[in-house]
Amino acid sequence: MSSNGTKVIKPIKEIIHSNYPSLTKSEQKVASFVLDNIKRVMYYSVTDLADEVGVGETTVLRFCRRLGFKGYQDFKLTLAQNSTDLQAETSAESSDLIQSISLNTIESIKHTASMINLEDLNEAITILDKAEYIHFYGVGTSGITALDAKSRFLRIGRRTEVTTDPHLQAMYASTLSEKDVVIGFSVSGSTMDTIHSLEIAKKSGAKVIAITYYSRSPITKIADVVLNGGAKESPLEGGSLTAKISQLFVVDLLCTGIVLQNKERSMFMKNKTAQSVINKIF
Repeated sequence: MSSNGTKVIKPIKEIIHSNYPSLTKSEQKVASFVLDNIKRVMYYSVTDLADEVGVGETTVLRFCRRLGFKGYQDFKLTLAQNSTDLQAETSAESSDLIQSISLNTIESIKHTASMINLEDLNEAITILDKAEYIHFYGVGTSGITALDAKSRFLRIGRRTEVTTDPHLQAMYASTLSEKDVVIGFSVSGSTMDTIHSLEIAKKSGAKVIAITYYSRSPITKIADVVLNGGAKESPLEGGSLTAKISQLFVVDLLCTGIVLQNKERSMFMKNKTAQSVINKIF
């Protein structure tokens, strides 16, 4: 902190240069790539960066800690804070707020639609349709998406559960079986709590569907099916509306897909659930 109470932004290039001689050869490869591609790396998952450089994920994590960061996300946050382009972009957008945000939202949905693989989507719908119980896992903003997903699926008569507390997630995951399906939400694909819970659920026999922006991220290694939802965001934009809307778009695809396979039952349950709350509205 500075003397006036504001947080001092760490100069990332200087930090890398000063630590460069003490890094291993593999870590120096990461350092060189970051220095040449700071604006791109800001949006990379840990898997993306490892693949681009040609090293393991553990090397990237070790590199971040060698520089004094708590982990990869802490490192990316500093990259974002050092990006003058991001600050300029925010200023430019503020000149036409409505137009800028509406265009960003539309583009994020279009991008998500183009990323979705139809075969993967159909497979996910089939898995969900056969499930005895559907569970939604997410923390933070993704936890809010999970709550919304529960509501959508409940209205068409599907037995659902949502858990946003990491400890309860882990405990609940240990009780699942092959009759259960878990949908995990994580824009970054690197949320440790969610990944840990999904690993437990998978070991318990449950099917796992991951909804993430990054097709190459830790969460994708656990999932039976990966659906790319969310939007590109820097650490300074965590929980952005465009990412949330894109996640909800994928939820809508899954929910509508199940409805189309079970039209009569879905309409019956929609009417039944609507009738159950009709007296709660004036």
